[in-house]
Amino acid sequence: MIKAIAVKLFTSLLVVAGSLLLVFTILYLLPGDPVDSILDPTQATPEMIANLRAQLGTDQPYYVQLFHYFGHMARGDFGESLLTSEPVLPKILDNFPATLSLTLTSAAVSVVVGVLLGVLSAIHRNKPIDIIARIVGLFGISMPTFWSGILLLLVFSIHWGWFPAMGSDGWRTLVLPSITLGLIGAGFIVRMVRNSMLEVINESFIVTLRSKGLTERAVMYRHALRNALIPAVTLMGTLVGEMLAGTVVIETVFARQGIGRIISDALMAKDFPVVQGVIFFTAIIYVAVNLIVDLSYSFIDPRVRRSA
Repeated sequence: MIKAIAVKLFTSLLVVAGSLLLVFTILYLLPGDPVDSILDPTQATPEMIANLRAQLGTDQPYYVQLFHYFGHMARGDFGESLLTSEPVLPKILDNFPATLSLTLTSAAVSVVVGVLLGVLSAIHRNKPIDIIARIVGLFGISMPTFWSGILLLLVFSIHWGWFPAMGSDGWRTLVLPSITLGLIGAGFIVRMVRNSMLEVINESFIVTLRSKGLTERAVMYRHALRNALIPAVTLMGTLVGEMLAGTVVIETVFARQGIGRIISDALMAKDFPVVQGVIFFTAIIYVAVNLIVDLSYSFIDPRVRRSA
C-alpha cells in the first residue's frame, strides 16, 4: 500500500512539472509582447523597452527563462503581476476561497442530482422516471455553461427575482452559478451510475442476496450501489478539474470574485506571471484531488485494498 502511494505521489509530481512546462512554452510562443501592457507603445523609446525587457528577463533565451521559472516555482515564488507589481500568490490565495466554494457546491449538486437520478433510472428502467433522468443527463452534457447560465439568470433572477444576478456575497449568490456548473457533472454521473447499476444488478451475487431473503431496497442501496460507485468516484475526480476550469466562464457570466476571473483578466492584459501562477496553482489542486480519489478506492472496495 505504501509503495502504491509513493508511486502515485511521484506520478503526480511529474504531472505538475509537465503542466508547468506546457504552460510556460505556450505563453512563450504566443504572439505579442508583455512589455506593451506596461509601457505605452506611442511614448516608450526603444531604450526604455530594452531596459524593461532586461529587467523582466524576457530578452533571455527560452531555456534560460524556463530554468529561472522552474527555480522560482520550486521555492514557492509565483512572481509579481506585470501590471500592478502585486505578488501573485497572495492574490491567488485571496480569491481562491470564492472559487473553492463555487467548485464544492457545484460538485455537491453534481453528486446529489447525478447519483439520485442514476439510481432511480436504473431501478425503473424504461419507465417515465428513467426517460426524465436521461433527458436531464443529456441536457447537462449538451448545454454550454454560458448558455445555461444566461438562461437561469433570465428566469430566476431577472424575471422572478429569486436570486441576485451577480456578485459573490452570501449564499444566495452561489445558487445559480452552482446549478449551472453542477449540471454538467450531473449529466455525466447520471449516465455513469445508471450503466454501472445495470451491470451490477445482473451480477450473480445480487441474485444470491435476493435468494437469501434481503429486501429489494437493501440489495439495491446497500450492495449494488456501493459496487457501482467506483466508476462514479473516478469520474468525479476528473469533473472537479473540469469545474475548476469552468469557473472562468461562470465567474465572468455571474460577475463573481475568484481565480477564474483573475486568469480571464490577466489573459486579456497579457499579464503572464498571473496566468502562469493561476494555472500552476490549479494544476496542484487538480492533481491533489485525483490523488485523493485514487486513495479512496481502497476504502470503497476492499478488493482494491487487498490488491495494492
